[in-house]
Amino acid sequence: MSNKIEGFNFDQRHGKQRVRVARVWRSENGRHSIVEWNVGISLFTDSVVAYTRDDNSDLVATDTMKNTVYAKAKECVEELSVEDFAIRLAKHFTSLYKQVTAAIVKIVEKPWECVSIDGQPHEHGFKLGSEKHTTEVILKKSGALKVTSGIEGLALLKTTKSGFEGFIRDKYTALPDTRERILATDLTASWTYPYESIYSIPQKPLYFTERYLSVKKVLADTFYGPPKGGVYSPSVQSTLYHMATNVLKGFPDIATVQLKMPNIHFLPVNLSNKDNTIVKFLISITRLCNVLCHCCFECPVSFALLEWVFPVLYGSNSLWDYVEWFFMLKKHRTFSTSILYHNQTICYKFA
Repeated sequence: MSNKIEGFNFDQRHGKQRVRVARVWRSENGRHSIVEWNVGISLFTDSVVAYTRDDNSDLVATDTMKNTVYAKAKECVEELSVEDFAIRLAKHFTSLYKQVTAAIVKIVEKPWECVSIDGQPHEHGFKLGSEKHTTEVILKKSGALKVTSGIEGLALLKTTKSGFEGFIRDKYTALPDTRERILATDLTASWTYPYESIYSIPQKPLYFTERYLSVKKVLADTFYGPPKGGVYSPSVQSTLYHMATNVLKGFPDIATVQLKMPNIHFLPVNLSNKDNTIVKFLISITRLCNVLCHCCFECPVSFALLEWVFPVLYGSNSLWDYVEWFFMLKKHRTFSTSILYHNQTICYKFA
């Protein structure tokens, strides 16, 4: 909520990020299930005195937020979806604290999957999968609700039935037309539900989890096409559009869809010297483009602005690795941006 302070518009929130919590449920038949969540919380309040008068009496401490995540996870005696847990947290903060006018809870679920041994699911053994289940819940004290679910890192690839031709050509164009190429992407998707209050959500156990799995299947099935023969993709844009519209057509309880599909290039390799050809192009011989130079296509079925996403290199947690990477990237692009590293924001402007 915006406030006027000394002639300035003042908008503030505070919260806690990267709260990792895991919850194990043990059934009577000996089978276990586990979730691991990375939780972020932002609280909106009407208080400005903490900023202007050194008065913290209206602030919920971030340590309290962290401990609340652990306590609420322990209270979940039955397995529940990541969306339901986010709703519980948001409801707790907006109802318990009179100072809190709204809460935003973002959670990323780590994809632990049950392993199979000799064709049988293990009772308590799990392996880490790839794509992640995400959610964002915004809840106001008035009860107004917005629930967004999503997928991060869904890697999709097909080795044929893809092309790109008929695009604009000018003196800067070097890309040839093709009707035969590898199509690969690392999909990020999000979708919103039409529910405007907690009480309008279907009272069905794991409803959001089932919908997440169903949406993921529709996205992948549309990308690949039928098992026999597949489906031709004339462009990433066309495939993205059909993926999004199939989700909206298939699920009346989904209001909007947003997809981001970086085009991961596999380019033909031709090697030769002045004497002879060393390797002539074969369909199975390709080179993978540097991921720093990928193309990005994003469509929310009401188009959104392109968002840059900078990957963490080699899983590094070093601040200086980030800095070194930024200056390396300076050689390739001119841009102005900032990156949030843990609790610090480092801004660079490259000219």
